[in-house]
Amino acid sequence: MRTRLAIILFVPCVLVLALLGTAYAGNVARANQQGVYLDRLADAGYLVITARQSLAADDPAIVEGDLDRYREAYGVAAAVVDQSGVTWATNGLDPQEVDERQAALAGRRGEADLSSLPWKADRVVVAEPVYDGGDLVGAVVTVSDADEVSRSIWSSWGILVAAGLAMCVLAVVIAHRTAGWVLRPVRAVDTAMGEIGRGRLDARIPPSTGPPELREVITRFNAMAGQVEHSMHRQQEFVSNASHELRNPLNALMLRVEDLALSTPPEHATEVAHVRAEAVRMAHILDALLLLADDANLAAGAHPLDVAGLVARRVESWRLVAVGRELTFADPGDGAWAELNPIVLECAFDAVLDNAVKFSPDGGRVDVSVTAPAVPGGAVEVVVRDHGAGVPPEELDRLAERFWRSPGHSTVRGSGLGLAIASELLATGGGGLRLGLPDGGGLEVRLRVPALATVDGAPLDPAAEVTP
Repeated sequence: MRTRLAIILFVPCVLVLALLGTAYAGNVARANQQGVYLDRLADAGYLVITARQSLAADDPAIVEGDLDRYREAYGVAAAVVDQSGVTWATNGLDPQEVDERQAALAGRRGEADLSSLPWKADRVVVAEPVYDGGDLVGAVVTVSDADEVSRSIWSSWGILVAAGLAMCVLAVVIAHRTAGWVLRPVRAVDTAMGEIGRGRLDARIPPSTGPPELREVITRFNAMAGQVEHSMHRQQEFVSNASHELRNPLNALMLRVEDLALSTPPEHATEVAHVRAEAVRMAHILDALLLLADDANLAAGAHPLDVAGLVARRVESWRLVAVGRELTFADPGDGAWAELNPIVLECAFDAVLDNAVKFSPDGGRVDVSVTAPAVPGGAVEVVVRDHGAGVPPEELDRLAERFWRSPGHSTVRGSGLGLAIASELLATGGGGLRLGLPDGGGLEVRLRVPALATVDGAPLDPAAEVTP
């Protein structure tokens, strides 16, 4: 936009300079020719005096000496003709070849042929009538080469072009600076929006930025940014407070479950294990809420992670919860290492698997697999595929929206937050979520996480994995 605005300012300046420069160049050319013509006319006036004396005395020698000295000093050809047009005296010029002598013999001064184009300037001719006592007795004719005039015009035009180029450069600089000044508040708005997009909610634009017409816009933007910052802080505080408030009763519940397990008969051990698994899963959900409330903790907890090992452990934990569903897991072996906070992947995987189990029919199967990156620098994928009813293709893009649920699944328990939380968690760790409708029905969810950098196909430091 700055370039376009600079061009809009620069083009009119160039057009004005071109028009003024063309007119001025023509005036310079005519002024140079006019100066030479007036100089030759003054010389002709001096020769008229000598020519009058020569014609009156009927002695050509009187004027011939002046004509010869004039030719030697200035290189200008000149001649004197009498009233009948016959050559009276000359320094080498044949006046019969000069048509302008006719006007001088008629009592009129020859008109100057001034051209604004130097290549059209051929010669400078001056024809001056000679009077004696009011009677026309002859004429003086001078013819000089126009090369000097042409060189003078070309020199003047060269200086004019150089000055025009300098002014064009100055116009470019002025247009560029002016465009920058006009767009400065726009850049300030763009910078502030970028800072807010990167998480700096306190970014603002100085109210005095830009012209008065844009200051009202800046004031409104700052007010809007303040409202967004306030809302985000309130939301983060609510999530953080709610998570911390739920932590204490959850810990107490887990302690009571452990006490209950000590006194429960063996035939009820499975139910106690189910309760224990649900309590652990709720603790993980609280951890996810705390992570979403404070993104800074996610990057600090990233380290080399065995994705297949973590997923295998979570699948085994879910077998106690997914009653009536068959969970299958395909282990890819070595190579599925990622650089990630384990809580991020665990919480996201639990949310996706919970969604798959919930929408699978009784006796249905949920397939879980891990895929190592095909090329260095790729992504590790965790694929969760159920065999339920799936969703219509037009609803696929909305599954990861907060609180959105398919109208066809309104009777199934849930809040519509599982896939949304999983997507946001993976995004904070540099990953993402992909949804698909595989052949045979159901829904396929791919959790993509950044792969660990490798050297010759081996993880840099697999021993650094921390098991959650």
